[in-house]
Amino acid sequence: MSKKLDLGKGIRALLENMDAETSELVEKTRAEVSSTNFISLEAIEINPFQPRADFDEEALQELASSIKVHGIIQPVTVRKLNATKYQLISGERRLRAAKIAGLKEIPAYVRNANDQEMLEIALIENIQREDLNAMEISIHFRRLLDECDLTHEQLADRLGKNRTTITNFLRLLKLPPDIQNGLKQKKITMGHARALINLDDPVGQIAIYKDIIQRNLTVRDVEDIVRDFQNSKSKSAGGKGLSQKTIQSSHLPYEFRKIQDELSSNLGTRVIVKRNKTGKGEIVISFFSDDDLYRIKEILD
Repeated sequence: MSKKLDLGKGIRALLENMDAETSELVEKTRAEVSSTNFISLEAIEINPFQPRADFDEEALQELASSIKVHGIIQPVTVRKLNATKYQLISGERRLRAAKIAGLKEIPAYVRNANDQEMLEIALIENIQREDLNAMEISIHFRRLLDECDLTHEQLADRLGKNRTTITNFLRLLKLPPDIQNGLKQKKITMGHARALINLDDPVGQIAIYKDIIQRNLTVRDVEDIVRDFQNSKSKSAGGKGLSQKTIQSSHLPYEFRKIQDELSSNLGTRVIVKRNKTGKGEIVISFFSDDDLYRIKEILD
């Protein structure tokens, strides 16, 4: 009986010690969490590696108004440069809004990070935000690969994304600048852009891009146009016994095919536009009777 009591005391003592250690750990964790530093705004330098270039002024004003009422809910992240100076790692939007709101200091987490770690943290944090446009995400992906020396697989693992998703975004960087800006300004969608990427012809891409905006084309419309263009290109390239001149005239860039179709529609007859490599060519307008010829002449007049 005595041995059983001694054993019971040992177990109780062990449990009490575990409880004490757990309580101590909880209290320590609470203390660490509650010890967020409040740092003077003047002591924080802007992140030189900031991956985000555009900040919506109206959205900043709205955030500043919210901060005046509720304060800053999510602290920014900084690294210490010296005894009095810090450098922002992430949270520039909150920092800017805090200045607009007239705050003198801001809650911040202080992290130890070298330049590469700082860039990686800033890029990944920005990618996780929902308000980035597709081009900003593409540029972030490219910077992570180049400047942080990551592979596609490593990048996909760190972001929790499929490698195909990474590849699709990176392909956007091959589009002409005008189309990249259109995607950035949300004039076209990611679906439109992905359809355009499949066309290996910058002139045709620009022409279709303008058509998307002017005619409000759907993604399916663009896919059909690109497919039609590729089919015509394939037939032209695969024709046996055709002269180079014939191949060139039948393989018109999209913008000239569009002109050809518009002329046919306006004149109400078949129109063929022929063009060589130098930009010279001819327009052939078909008519099927004397009356048809006079009708076309009146339209031209």
